[in-house]
Amino acid sequence: MGITGHQRLEPPEAWQWVTAAVRAELAQMPPPLVGVTSLAIGADQVFAVLVLELGGAIHAVIPFADIERSFSPEDLPVYRDLIKHAEVEILRTPGSDEDAYLAAGRRVVDQTDTIIAVWNGEPAKGKGGTADIVAYARERGVPLIHVNPDTRTITHH
Repeated sequence: MGITGHQRLEPPEAWQWVTAAVRAELAQMPPPLVGVTSLAIGADQVFAVLVLELGGAIHAVIPFADIERSFSPEDLPVYRDLIKHAEVEILRTPGSDEDAYLAAGRRVVDQTDTIIAVWNGEPAKGKGGTADIVAYARERGVPLIHVNPDTRTITHH
């Protein structure tokens, strides 16, 4: 099971609904549960925490070696805690950080049977954003669970 999704939501209280929705979807998955994630703030970390709570394992696809520079000081401790519980794969993608984010998102899709997308349905704000990864999953025919934090709906594609 993989994840793609927003790092921030408005209003922030929407995370409570997203957490409950993702927990419910993960609870329906047959064991063994392996969560594939890039461990970004937001949806990726919510997903990783839930996978661990449900007794699953984490496979982290890290976009580039010095990823910690992309985290704020407030967000770094959670990342460091989660990565201690993960099997880690670090990509070495030439180009920009956005190129690496796109490559990591595609790698997550390529390693999963199903992907959860915590996504408002809007276009990506930058290369490698949630909409880009959703489009790639659809192109590859990977089953998609769309968790929309704006409409509070869950659709299976």
